[in-house]
Amino acid sequence: MKTQDQGSRGYLISIVMVAVLGGLLFGYDTAVISGAEKGLQAFFIGAQDFQYTDMMHGFTSSSALIGCIIGSALSGLLASNLGRKRALIVAGILFFISALGSMEPEFMLFRHGEPSYSLLIAFNIYRVIGGIGVGLASAICPMYIGEVAPSGIRGMLVSWNQFAIIFGQLVVYFVNFLILGDHTNPIIEQIGQGINAVAPGSDPWTITTGWRYMFGSEAIPAGLFTILICFVPETPRYLVMAGRDEQALGILSRINGQSQARQILSDIKSTITVRTERLMTYGWLCIFVGIMLSVFQQAVGINAVLYYAPRIFGDMGMTNPMVNTVVMGVVNILFTLVAVFTVEKLGRKPLLICGSIGMAIGAFGVATTFGNPALSLVTMLSIMVYSASFMFSWGPICWVLIAEIFPNTIRGAAVAIAVAFQWIFNFIVSSTFVPMFNMHLTPGDDFGHWFTYGLYGLICLLAALFVWRLVPETKGKTLEDMTALWRKRNQ
Repeated sequence: MKTQDQGSRGYLISIVMVAVLGGLLFGYDTAVISGAEKGLQAFFIGAQDFQYTDMMHGFTSSSALIGCIIGSALSGLLASNLGRKRALIVAGILFFISALGSMEPEFMLFRHGEPSYSLLIAFNIYRVIGGIGVGLASAICPMYIGEVAPSGIRGMLVSWNQFAIIFGQLVVYFVNFLILGDHTNPIIEQIGQGINAVAPGSDPWTITTGWRYMFGSEAIPAGLFTILICFVPETPRYLVMAGRDEQALGILSRINGQSQARQILSDIKSTITVRTERLMTYGWLCIFVGIMLSVFQQAVGINAVLYYAPRIFGDMGMTNPMVNTVVMGVVNILFTLVAVFTVEKLGRKPLLICGSIGMAIGAFGVATTFGNPALSLVTMLSIMVYSASFMFSWGPICWVLIAEIFPNTIRGAAVAIAVAFQWIFNFIVSSTFVPMFNMHLTPGDDFGHWFTYGLYGLICLLAALFVWRLVPETKGKTLEDMTALWRKRNQ
């Protein structure tokens, strides 16, 4: 219902729901590899002109992250020059191109179904294009929501973006499961250090076709997002920075009511007296906190679990690792909702600290039990604790803080830098997981397993300490309040 004094909550929710579709595509694009990577690996193992190694597969599985780094680095420039809305339209188009290109990388250039080194390069280019879309969406979707949402519910609404990311991952886990159907993933045998072969009897359909359908399925939500984002408004704060005060007032009035809208517009204008300020205007600590929030969100190792979940559960001896992956996706959804409905009551810092400790417990549990058949249930539960703890803390709350801690005049550039660091560390963690996980000091030992998760557990404890000592609590503060907060800290 809409009133002049209260604004329209339905209007606010509708534009936020369109924006969070970008989060869903973010999750979909980054997790689609989890079901497709074994079929893709087996396909390129069959190449005649080169040898497809573990290192190449690690790079191919995470090549989209290179695009994410590029996209997030460009996000500030595009968001500031094109506006938040048009930058998201660009992201949607890139998602769509990547989905179709990854499904059919041979398009117009190569013979269908014949793996080669050139085809591998083409496939990775399409994945990088999708990654640029993810990088743009990952920075601009929370920024968009943060700039349209009233301060009292901003944390909850930005948290819905993380819910959409996890929901997108769950959707693609389920879609991959349905696409696989009665077929099975190929069995990959190690025949040398970093060298593999496809075991005889592996299902040929998953090698030639299954992975293509998995990548191509993203074209449907990508097309929907690109169309719907054309119908949402630009954010009031961007409009004020662009000198379009009347349009900004109109949108603020529809969201907050007329009386509040004029006060909010006045507050925005008071912090944007200078359209552009130097990045370090508010001190190095402001930028450092944003960067380290991003670094810790990835360095705790969560994406190693999300991207390689079927492989991990398969190595644990689970009979149907795709089912276990879907179950984990459901658990992730439920615990993301914990953050959505408690972030405005408990605050940002308590959730981050509790989540860091929970992740450390889960990671150390995996490190000490992985590879022991008698303790496989404990390993499974530890992975669930590790993942669930991330979902109510670092998953959504990091995005909330990145969207709201920076002053208006440097937000575009500061968010771009913070999110670029996030994707850099995402790439580092994802591309090093398989070789690190498979390390052995002696043949057949589990050194790589306990070392990998032990390292992640230690980083989780460091993350808790960082939040306790340096991160400001932003619950209940307006975006304009952040200008005063950082000016005070910089004195």
